[in-house]
Amino acid sequence: MLLHSNILGEGAPFIILHGFLGMSDNWKTLGMQFSEHQYQVHLVDQRNHGHSFHDEEFNYEVLVEDLKHYCDVLGLEDVVLLGHSMGGKTAMMFSTKYPDLVSKLIVADISPRFYPVHHDAILAGLSALDFSVIKTRGQADKALSEYVSDLGTRQFLLKNLYWVQKGQLGLRLNIEVLKEEVAEVGEALPSYAHFDGDTLFLRGDRSEYIGVGDETIISNHFPKAELITIANAGHWLHAENPKDFFDAVMRFVK
Repeated sequence: MLLHSNILGEGAPFIILHGFLGMSDNWKTLGMQFSEHQYQVHLVDQRNHGHSFHDEEFNYEVLVEDLKHYCDVLGLEDVVLLGHSMGGKTAMMFSTKYPDLVSKLIVADISPRFYPVHHDAILAGLSALDFSVIKTRGQADKALSEYVSDLGTRQFLLKNLYWVQKGQLGLRLNIEVLKEEVAEVGEALPSYAHFDGDTLFLRGDRSEYIGVGDETIISNHFPKAELITIANAGHWLHAENPKDFFDAVMRFVK
């Protein structure tokens, strides 16, 4: 099955992959900006997220093959590939397996290393949303606040709400599978995974996802990698400081 995408502009292919529990719509504003610089931007929903298909299998191997199938069907090659968080892991894996398809790799706030599960409260809160009772977004936010205190995080998560039909809310996420397979999200790149192409890693200065010790790990897998820190930003660096994020990406791709 083909991944859902929103395609913006004309020019060289530029694929953007969202993070865990996100969706392609999270990148629409930046995608529009990139498309104004002679890029055809593909905002892609990964499986079990956004408008893409649901499936019980969920790991980086299948996420990579989903993207390969997408590139094959649309005839994409020499792609600029950008991924955030989980999408960054997919992008890293894809680049090491299909290096001839990637012209430049951009990884936002994630390292090739292993990460322990740390989404338990979020997944529990999303799973507890009872849409036989919850009839408004405000009610969903109130219910989720019992599990997730941060308003910004809740607003990000609740973008997954949609109207199944009039008066009936639902979640686009395949929450049961994502909850069951959440450990897969933190898996490290295999030791043999290697990409010799131009690579940019971006990290937020308030984020702990890429630490000092990660620089060696990154260079082992991506010998041409450049690491840039985005000021005044945490893990969602592209949303918290979109101007500096955009400028850093454009300097790299141009």
